[in-house]
Amino acid sequence: MDLALLNPAQFDLPTIWFVLVAFFFVGYFVLDGFDFGVGMSLPLLGRDDTDRRVMINTIGPVWDLNETWVIVAGAVLFAAFPEWYASLFSGFYLPLLLILLALIARGVSFEYRHQRKHPQWTQAFDRMIIIGSVLPAFLWGLIFANVVRGLPMDAGHNVTASLLDLITPYAVLGGVTLTLLCLVHGAVFIALKTDGDIRGRARRLAAVAGVPAAVAAVAFLAWTLNLETFSGQPLPALMAAVGAALAMVAALVANAVGREGLAFGAMAATVGLAVVTLFLSLFPHVLPSTSGEGGLTIVNASSTDYTLTVMFWVALVVTPLVIGYQIWTYWVFRRRLTRDHIPAGAH
Repeated sequence: MDLALLNPAQFDLPTIWFVLVAFFFVGYFVLDGFDFGVGMSLPLLGRDDTDRRVMINTIGPVWDLNETWVIVAGAVLFAAFPEWYASLFSGFYLPLLLILLALIARGVSFEYRHQRKHPQWTQAFDRMIIIGSVLPAFLWGLIFANVVRGLPMDAGHNVTASLLDLITPYAVLGGVTLTLLCLVHGAVFIALKTDGDIRGRARRLAAVAGVPAAVAAVAFLAWTLNLETFSGQPLPALMAAVGAALAMVAALVANAVGREGLAFGAMAATVGLAVVTLFLSLFPHVLPSTSGEGGLTIVNASSTDYTLTVMFWVALVVTPLVIGYQIWTYWVFRRRLTRDHIPAGAH
């Protein structure tokens, strides 16, 4: 066997790492997406504190593990595409800061809401969970919509857009779409992980929210494929968008007939394929410019081949271990939860 064939430098390293960045962001939105949805569902499904405890406990063992995917995605982005990373964080400083603060508030609330047996204490932290779920979902959708549409940049690839430049109809639709998809995703997950009355209510919420989510998703993906600044891969992006639409239909049908496992898998595919559509709409660009400066591509935004090669071998070893641990964790905590699992008088 020719060992030279195992040298990643023989391949297109920037393309490999673009795919890996997309993979980690897909994993993040699929996994933390239903976490967001569970948080959004608290005021919609939780008739009392016990209901809310059941809902929070469905994600209690996994929410922090799900959230690590965005940390890994950010680290990979920083190491593989430092120019892309720098332009993103300079152009989206305020939205990313708000996401960070919201995630911190949500994480703190999970740990502290039960520390005092006082309704106002619990309600305050529940509000933080709701805000910490809705705000990141909306802002991530807004950010990715702007990345695909492109932003004004100078010759040094510095984003020159103001905050108001980020709030366009297309970007707002992106934020609304991701928020609604997460809500449906979370409702389906609650139905999968609970039993009794709350399970039925979660299925009804998924059915009701599924219609506007599907409409918003179709409108957003169709708009994406028809952007004047579209610079990606038309046919693969179209195929991914159609796949997302079909998966959404399958999820709603499976939810209607009580097949929560299939519904959850189809919703995961919906969210994943929607994110894949956005990345395919970019490639080979990573941040298009709307000011005639050329923007960033996988070539002029990437690190050196040596850095990408070393990272390739590290990722080859570490990524399967992370995925394996995640699968094991979900298997261990696979049972359904009911109100009976919440001790009487617990907060």
